[in-house]
Amino acid sequence: MKHFFLSLVYLFLFEGCLAQGIQKILFVGNSLTYTNNLPELVSNEAKIRGIKLKNTMLAYPNYALVDHLKDGEVQKRIRNGKFDYVIVQQGPSSQEEGRRMLLESGKTLKMLCKQNGTQLVFFMVWPSQTYYYTFDGVIRNHREVATQNDAILCPVGEVWKDYFESQKDYSLYGSDGFHPSPKGSRLAAKVIIDTIFGNE
Repeated sequence: MKHFFLSLVYLFLFEGCLAQGIQKILFVGNSLTYTNNLPELVSNEAKIRGIKLKNTMLAYPNYALVDHLKDGEVQKRIRNGKFDYVIVQQGPSSQEEGRRMLLESGKTLKMLCKQNGTQLVFFMVWPSQTYYYTFDGVIRNHREVATQNDAILCPVGEVWKDYFESQKDYSLYGSDGFHPSPKGSRLAAKVIIDTIFGNE
């Protein structure tokens, strides 16, 4: 009986050590996150590098961060999920209204993450091809919100812009000229892993 009890103790300790090696991430966003299942692509990229992730996604069409906060679900997830990282995303946010929403929601989310021992991460997106000229505003506003909230910034949009301007290749966009193609989402996943866990 004593040996059986000790075996159970060792088993629980072993499982606990395994669990400690898994990073838990909550993705909060809209169709720019769920198109091509970005969280799964992030897990795939991490697996290649020997990083274990457990990802959860909270994403709905046309949602801004303020919509998630109004629903109240994101607060419950962060309080109860014991996440290591919360990666948040809204639309391009290049104009003043989008900037204001990003900053206000970002402040609320930062407080929530701090209270629950979670690192806040902003996922910088990109404008549609039609509004490509607003790209600098997208980059500027996302950098501002990350700085103000002492948060990690995954500069996906900036990497996209560099690619477009160096390669003259716009295949990161999907057929609608806004949502990412599979190639665009794979690049986004790589940037997210590079930013949070470091380059290979």
